[in-house]
Amino acid sequence: MRHKFQFLNYSIFLVSFSFIIFTSCKKEEGYAIPDPATQLSNDCIKRTLGPNIVSLPIEFAYAMALPKSKGKIVSAQVEASIAGATGTYLENNSYYTNASGVDVPVRVGSPSVNKDNLTSVAFNVDTNAATLRYFYVVPEEARGKAVSFTFSASSSDGATVSYKMGPYTISKMDIKRTFRVSNNNDSSYISIADMAVYNKNTVAANAGKIDLIYLYRATPAAFTHAFVSPAADAQYLPGITLPAGVNRNTKIRKVFNLQDFNLARINVGVFIDDQDFQEINLSDEPNYAIGLKAEAGTWVETADGKYRAYIFLNSVNNNGSAVISMLRYPLQ
Repeated sequence: MRHKFQFLNYSIFLVSFSFIIFTSCKKEEGYAIPDPATQLSNDCIKRTLGPNIVSLPIEFAYAMALPKSKGKIVSAQVEASIAGATGTYLENNSYYTNASGVDVPVRVGSPSVNKDNLTSVAFNVDTNAATLRYFYVVPEEARGKAVSFTFSASSSDGATVSYKMGPYTISKMDIKRTFRVSNNNDSSYISIADMAVYNKNTVAANAGKIDLIYLYRATPAAFTHAFVSPAADAQYLPGITLPAGVNRNTKIRKVFNLQDFNLARINVGVFIDDQDFQEINLSDEPNYAIGLKAEAGTWVETADGKYRAYIFLNSVNNNGSAVISMLRYPLQ
């Protein structure tokens, strides 16, 4: 299964507040101009799409405003049900979109401070409207759990307001991006369990964990870049002498046009999630994938049944190397 989403660009996010009035040249029957807000108001959106993965950020836009007659905003904060990992912050800039469509930051407060589950910004400018972006880096503690957030703001007239978001389920997947594999025993031994690549000097100590061999052959023309199980027929490992103990029989399915956004990082709006790993059946797949190219991918299941993975080729070099990224899902 693949999940497709349309990406949206949000900048100043005060659309839902009733004190912002939209008018048009044509009067529409039945339309009434909304009453302006009379107190501190807030709203929030989640900007990131797709699965929520440990080590990656979840981004929100939190908007707050009050009439000028009521005073100014003095603080904003976010409380997460599980404390974020290092790199979690609430931005101290608000944004507006200029005539060229570019989001322009405007400093409104001091850099955010994290304390336990709370991330806060103290405003140091006189403003009665702002939209702050919050980046929550998913911690290991949240894996497979649900995380909720409470956004809140306060104003100089003593008013407070809050907005709850979530809960959001955190994926069980792991991710590792852009690591290099190369031909002929030089960084060619791939371990799904370790999400690592070993070379001829380090493979002996990790022989039992090697799931795939990367290799490149210019001939025959159909071979080119390949991921091959150590247990595959010798014709798929031409010129390769495997180190002792490198013998796993890994199932592999080659696919094209599956550019998961978190791996490819291009604006295609396609995401692989936990359900995809749970539902895919690789039991009848071969133990090799040849003829790979840039932006191809492979579904992989380890011989011990502990993991499934999706390996994406970010780029290839016909001198015999490639840059790959990986999503891994634990089956046990």
